[in-house]
Amino acid sequence: MIPYYAVVFGISVLMTTIYIFRWHKHFNTLITLTFILTPIINLAYLFFSTSTVMEEAVVSNKITYLGGCYLLLIMTLTIFNLCKIELKKWIRLSLLLFSTLVFITAMTSPESKIFNTEVTFEIVDGVVMLHKKLSVMHYVFFVMVGGYILLSLGAIIYSYFKRKQASRKIILLLLILEIFSLICFAATRIFSLNFDLTPLSYDAGLLIFIIVIRKMSLYDITDSAIDTIIEKGDTGFISFDNKFNYVGSNETAKTIVPEINDLVVDKPIDNEKLNNIKEWLNDFKINNLNNVHYLERNDKTYVITTSLLYVGKSKKGYQLTIKDDTQNQEYIKLINTFNDELKNEVEEKTREIVKVSDNFIIGLATMVESRDNSTGGHIKRTSEGVRLLVEEMKKDKIISDEFCERIIKAAPMHDIGKIAVDDRILRKPGKFTPEEFEEMKKHSEAGAKILSEIVDDKHDKEFKKITVNVAHFHHERWDGSGYPKGLKGEEIPLEARIMAIADVYDALVSKRVYKEKFSFEESYKIIKDGMGTQFDKSLEVYFDRARENLEKYYSEIDC
Repeated sequence: MIPYYAVVFGISVLMTTIYIFRWHKHFNTLITLTFILTPIINLAYLFFSTSTVMEEAVVSNKITYLGGCYLLLIMTLTIFNLCKIELKKWIRLSLLLFSTLVFITAMTSPESKIFNTEVTFEIVDGVVMLHKKLSVMHYVFFVMVGGYILLSLGAIIYSYFKRKQASRKIILLLLILEIFSLICFAATRIFSLNFDLTPLSYDAGLLIFIIVIRKMSLYDITDSAIDTIIEKGDTGFISFDNKFNYVGSNETAKTIVPEINDLVVDKPIDNEKLNNIKEWLNDFKINNLNNVHYLERNDKTYVITTSLLYVGKSKKGYQLTIKDDTQNQEYIKLINTFNDELKNEVEEKTREIVKVSDNFIIGLATMVESRDNSTGGHIKRTSEGVRLLVEEMKKDKIISDEFCERIIKAAPMHDIGKIAVDDRILRKPGKFTPEEFEEMKKHSEAGAKILSEIVDDKHDKEFKKITVNVAHFHHERWDGSGYPKGLKGEEIPLEARIMAIADVYDALVSKRVYKEKFSFEESYKIIKDGMGTQFDKSLEVYFDRARENLEKYYSEIDC
């Protein structure tokens, strides 16, 4: 049967060669391992068929157990991946450890009587044969092989009926592979053939995977979209690590910003003409919001967007994306040349849109509040608390009328990020567990992201900044022990420091599901004690001045 094993080995080498030329960096590592292991295992079958002494046959035979122990496991995990079924890490690890245990026993000598109790060697009509007396572990091996095949079949059938996002063509191809593998495995054992069909099933697997990877490139929208954008050539990319060291860029970016060619990989920006990029990166690192900038080059206007750079799920740095925005900018300039009458009409319409937008945002905030068992009426009360505080500050002329209007208008939106918090936590009738509190804490960053999107350019930029800051940083503490950024002192925006006092005061004097309300005296003392640690000490005088009006307001409402 040497010609049979030689052909099977040759096919596996051919399939692997085809895969090498089709290989893409986004291909699953498990598929690559399949193409690496199969020729090695099939070569072991070929060596076994050409053995002339028992020692050669035994060694070759042991290598073939890589197929049953590892190759089938890899194929099974690959099938689960293609079927869009995610196995938990501990399950994958357990299967690997079990396969390793079986493989180690298969490597033992017959004298140990662990895997085979006795092995004899003979060549009959040119066919090499090893006669084995099987131990319990050998039967465990058979059960494991059958189990992997059945697991794969189960995943395929389940995915066909339950996973709409999995390609039906790929699922049917995998089904054909599993049925063929099962037939080969069973036929070799049941009919006692003098040659093994298992390596042929491995080749079938490679053939199916060759077909599958061609379709994967089409069905993997993320990868195909990225490749399309890069190949199209009209979008530039510049990447930096977390320390703003240059990582790399594509040719489009180098054409638009030729100064990039002078940068050294893994080194900071040292070209004065690129200082604005350093400023953009630093600005984005601080607030994650100001991420859009414009660049004039060669009579064209480019929009440059700063974003986080991810490798997998890990944040590894920052990326600038450069696109030609000339047409949009020319259109904007054309709009700016319209006469005053049209301009006034646009402004009026804009005011209407802003009003609708404001009502929408307030409505959204109210809807979020209605989900929260513990904070009914909270946004209205805290808004009034902010108003009373800033009115006292305005008397000393340390803040402008515009600032007062903006922060009062922004205050109702400070907890809008709770829309991203699960009802299970938000509506819990009691104190949070540490894990639940960690989830709840995410609402501040979520609110900042939401508001940065829905508070658009129709509002003035300063209002957008105040609104986002109020949502983002109202849980920061003066001593730096707050969240989400751990900002300290004047690193915390003034609007967030003001919001923090109004927010905590309302929480103290209001009844919650997990506590009774504190008296005005107790609440006043707690806030006072927090000045200089939790709150900005410089705001203490304004809190004192507003105390009487705060207590009067809360006395007149039921909270």
